[in-house]
Amino acid sequence: MLTTAEILKKVRELEIKSKKLTRHLFTGEYHSAFKGRGMSFREVREYAAGDDIRFIDWNVSARFNHPFSKLFEEERELTVMLMVDISASSLFGTTHARKKDLITEVCAVLAFSAVNNNDKVGVIFFSDKVEAYIPPKKGRDHVLFIVRRLLTIEPKRKGTNLSEAIRFFNRSARQRAIAFLLSDFIDGDGGQRLTAAKPEPGFEDALKVAGKKHDLIGIKVYDNMDMQLPAIGMVEAEDSETGGRYWVDTNDYLVRTNYQQYFFHHTEQCKSIFQKAGCDLLHLRTDEDYVKILQRFFVGRHRPG
Repeated sequence: MLTTAEILKKVRELEIKSKKLTRHLFTGEYHSAFKGRGMSFREVREYAAGDDIRFIDWNVSARFNHPFSKLFEEERELTVMLMVDISASSLFGTTHARKKDLITEVCAVLAFSAVNNNDKVGVIFFSDKVEAYIPPKKGRDHVLFIVRRLLTIEPKRKGTNLSEAIRFFNRSARQRAIAFLLSDFIDGDGGQRLTAAKPEPGFEDALKVAGKKHDLIGIKVYDNMDMQLPAIGMVEAEDSETGGRYWVDTNDYLVRTNYQQYFFHHTEQCKSIFQKAGCDLLHLRTDEDYVKILQRFFVGRHRPG
């Protein structure tokens, strides 16, 4: 457990790092990636050469026997929601950092980017239930409060239920929002990773509902050992979320192959689910530079076509 002094120090370090990244690397890119996507209807006017044909109002055009276009204006204020997985598996990490540490840093950067653009930001913390909810607000003090909670929150449960978190978001977000779902997306039996069983993520329906109304981006955080087992002989492994224990012969090629195949199949399943829901999905490994990945995502989102 961190002392008060250690918490304050970490909050300050994250604030300095996040502000630096926001100021020097994400200036304009956050705005370009999201601001133009929050549009509200303003009026209808006669169609003019160059207007986007997707915005032709066919009902009005038929009534007046002449094409009319819908005009939209950029929403001046957006709401950013961070859905943060704090289940037991987030405490895993073998190389540079734990998944939880990476998630905390990314959330801090996103939160400061939001408030710097005068947007509101809120957080949903979840395990196999919603553990805590911070309603969206603006301002530096609010973001610092969020960062403190990211550093100190202790889940009451160990498991993961992505559907529960997404459904809570769907119920609580009455207006269109930009949402980031940060998790390893492992919400089944971890013991499957040591067998030939294939994972079937169970959050597809909830994500489809969210994707219809909101701009939702998944960030799949994983450790290198989630993907590959080292050959270190017979070991007893424990699933941090279910408490199940398994004896594993890591020298067995078939065991290591099944483990790796599980990871790749799970990754493809997640990609497919997000694609069908019309949502984006990023992949961050605990030893990778998340700054470059976020920046590339922001720039790619803004690029026409």
